[in-house]
Amino acid sequence: MKKFFAWAALLLGIASIVFFGVLPPIVEGRMNVVAGPQPPAATARAAALHKTLQVADMHADTLMWKRDFMERGTRGQVDFPRLTEGNVALQILSSVTKTPKNQNYDSNSGDTDNITLLTIAQGQPPRTWTSLVERSLWHAEKLNRAVAAAGQRPCLRIIRTKADLAALIRDRTSEYACAIESPYATSAAAKPMGTMLSIEGLQDIEGKRANLDRLFDAGFRMAGLAHFFDNEVAGSMHGVRKGGLTPFGVEIVRAMEAKGMVVDIAHCSHTCVAQVLAMAKRPVVSSHGGVQATCKVNRNLTDEEIRGVAKTGGVVGIGYWDAAVCDTSPAGIVRAIAHVRDLVGIDYVGLGSDFDGAVTTRFDTTRLDAITQGLIDAGFSDTDIAKVMGGNVFRVLAQVLPN
Repeated sequence: MKKFFAWAALLLGIASIVFFGVLPPIVEGRMNVVAGPQPPAATARAAALHKTLQVADMHADTLMWKRDFMERGTRGQVDFPRLTEGNVALQILSSVTKTPKNQNYDSNSGDTDNITLLTIAQGQPPRTWTSLVERSLWHAEKLNRAVAAAGQRPCLRIIRTKADLAALIRDRTSEYACAIESPYATSAAAKPMGTMLSIEGLQDIEGKRANLDRLFDAGFRMAGLAHFFDNEVAGSMHGVRKGGLTPFGVEIVRAMEAKGMVVDIAHCSHTCVAQVLAMAKRPVVSSHGGVQATCKVNRNLTDEEIRGVAKTGGVVGIGYWDAAVCDTSPAGIVRAIAHVRDLVGIDYVGLGSDFDGAVTTRFDTTRLDAITQGLIDAGFSDTDIAKVMGGNVFRVLAQVLPN
């Protein structure tokens, strides 16, 4: 009997090591992939221009994974050192709290969840195993820890207010130099980088307005109304019913605008998108996705929807994966950007990578100069490139964020 218990304990220990230590990085390594022909090195002109830009990306799911944000990773597509190398001024980080099993673009119910097992396997606090709002609050805590690790003269900042945003731009365009404390230092000094918290689907408020207040207080300043299934707020483009805003959803959109939270229509059903754009009093964004004119996938925006986003003063964020652009080369990404420009003007298009969101891309965040190169090759002016690569996103945030 003693031998039985000894063997059982050994097997349990081995299973625990595999489940908690080995499985999570394997799963992530298979989901966040850089593959395919790599972009050639940027020309001297493109590299020089890229260094002058204030690059902003509206969507990455990095906080979902068990990685140290401050260390250069060997998997995935985003972390602080790689963002710095890619000259990113602002990375918006999304909180993913629930995804359905057998997830697809056509029809999903909210009856199942892949993320629960991931939260347990990654050793997250037990409160996150059963509560969606606690999962988002944990993501905020993870980001706060990363900022604390960046040192007293921070290279990494969380953007919550207009003043935070203005200070970031001021310091990036001045002689200000931040210092990264060991063991993360890659150089003695660098430009500061901003992050901002977002939400991928408001299922995490669990049908309670008070939870939106809790998330706002934790630093969340953008939220997508739905993800891959219909929720208490809105219908999803990938849901079963694909309905519009619920009465509760109308209340939540109005509350978000009043608080200074950016309303994100990515993943919303077409009915939901139309309702949000009709009631919007602040700029609305589609944080990550594509346009049906260059990639006819159901989650991508129609021309009418692009016009609606532009009418609010918002931004359409173009992604880098196949279902967003159908051609994942820099030229393919630029074709989607050019369509938005040609349809509504240069002021209403930006970047929305969906890095670390279970997507395969040609490059990680270190090679955003490939998009700058693609824009140059397509005949965009330097002024217009600056708007696409981040200027338009900074404009929207300066209008929407609280004082």
